[in-house]
Amino acid sequence: MPPSPGPDTCFCYLLRHGATDNNLANPPLLQGNSVDGPLSDEGVVQARAASAELSEQLLDAIYCSPLKRARETAEIVAAPHELSPQVVSEISEVDVGSWEGRTWVEIEQSEPEHYRRFMDDPALFGYRDGESLTDVHGRVVPAIHKILSDHVGQRIAVVAHNVVNRVLLAEALKMPLAQARSLSQDNCGINVLRYRDGELKLVSMNSILHHW
Repeated sequence: MPPSPGPDTCFCYLLRHGATDNNLANPPLLQGNSVDGPLSDEGVVQARAASAELSEQLLDAIYCSPLKRARETAEIVAAPHELSPQVVSEISEVDVGSWEGRTWVEIEQSEPEHYRRFMDDPALFGYRDGESLTDVHGRVVPAIHKILSDHVGQRIAVVAHNVVNRVLLAEALKMPLAQARSLSQDNCGINVLRYRDGELKLVSMNSILHHW
């Protein structure tokens, strides 16, 4: 974990929410911003493990997506710090449109052309009837920069989602958005970001040792 931030720096622990039943399905079901189910029992265990991992860090604030799976995770992480999670609508999960609740195998078989275009460049060709990664970037990155700039000299946590986190990590790595889907984000994996002088830097990515 990083040292105490200087007066010009914010350290951000960026988490993906704990697992839901859709995440644990075999194969998993796509879960965007219109499915709003709770954490599964396994997801609660993951969130508690992440909470224990961060319990000795002096968190000054915690933010989360408005979706139930993120809010429940954030509440568990926030408890040792006696914080109330602050909801930020801009970091809700991507709108996956008409692919909500479906599997990638089914989508590839039923809509091969749209599937291929999405896989080739999700920054340009979005989820069918939903958002592209460029759309997600346009709402998420300014919101996160605003949060981090409000907390220089502090440590905070942000609980968001698979696609949201990938877009943020691509921004920190200066990676093309078209390649963001290559970045792994496990349920309750912890990323550490450093914010200084308006710039994001990735310190560590997708640590899951706390719930192996």
